[in-house]
Amino acid sequence: LLQYTRGTVTAFAPFDARADAEALRKAMKGLGTDEETVLTILTTRNNAQRQEIASAFKTLFGRDLVDDLKSELTGKFETLMVSLMRPAYIFDAHALKHAIKGAGTNEKVLTEILASRTPAEVQNIKQVYLQEYEANLEDKITGETSGHFQRLLVVLLQANRDHDAGVDEALVEQDAQVLFRAGELKWGTDEEKFITILGTRSISHLRRVFDKYMTISGFQIEETIDRETSGDLEKLLLAVVKCVRSVPAYFAETLYYSMKGAGTDDDTLIRVMVSRSEVDLLDIRREFRKNFAKSLYQTIQKDTSGDYRKALLLLCGGDDD
Repeated sequence: LLQYTRGTVTAFAPFDARADAEALRKAMKGLGTDEETVLTILTTRNNAQRQEIASAFKTLFGRDLVDDLKSELTGKFETLMVSLMRPAYIFDAHALKHAIKGAGTNEKVLTEILASRTPAEVQNIKQVYLQEYEANLEDKITGETSGHFQRLLVVLLQANRDHDAGVDEALVEQDAQVLFRAGELKWGTDEEKFITILGTRSISHLRRVFDKYMTISGFQIEETIDRETSGDLEKLLLAVVKCVRSVPAYFAETLYYSMKGAGTDDDTLIRVMVSRSEVDLLDIRREFRKNFAKSLYQTIQKDTSGDYRKALLLLCGGDDD
């Protein structure tokens, strides 16, 4: 398994699951909750350690830690703490399940997860989904989506992207020409060509295709997608292109827009901060600083408040100014 080392949250040492469990119980027992203790422990232990704490908590007190957090905490702070307690391998499957249940589908979540995860991660999500929810993720997604948006999701769910081998310049040229003809040169875009090429070619190949596309057409591929497509398909195609270019840059932008303007998209902010905290949040912070001329830390500080803010800033792990 690929070991990520660009996260802000790493294994805490010296770690004592029982001591942490006792401290959490004390923090939530009786009148009023000591939120500071709760947030400090949960944001500074990694996910595997949080699972050990939950297990110690049950052993010592016969209580479920997540249930206690839910009954003692409220609002966004509660959502964040409960999200931190979700086992890492279940996190994406759970997010997808909630994105496709009930009235209305949350296309934003489907787009963000399926565009950014590696083929190995997507295979894992499908297996976990089946084990946890006794349902086929692809069936669930096709039942709730339609058109070219659905088709690109299905292609991504196959997790059969070509492996990064040596780049074949002739194929690069050919793909770039096909995309150019399908997009800029044709009335009505041939979306299928975009879906096949963007959904199946290797990352290093696609990066070369994007450069070649720019040479041939005079446009960045993002500009063509923006002009020629719309709605959920456009957002998904753009997310795939951005993740091919740089996953951390894609998440930096996602975080930026979750906090830009009036009101915060807290679900996205929480989902990205939690899911990337042990993966590449250091890289995301660097891209954020580079692309938006301010630090992620300061942006969170300005946009949130209370214990929720304290916990997010601890997850952020520092400032970049």
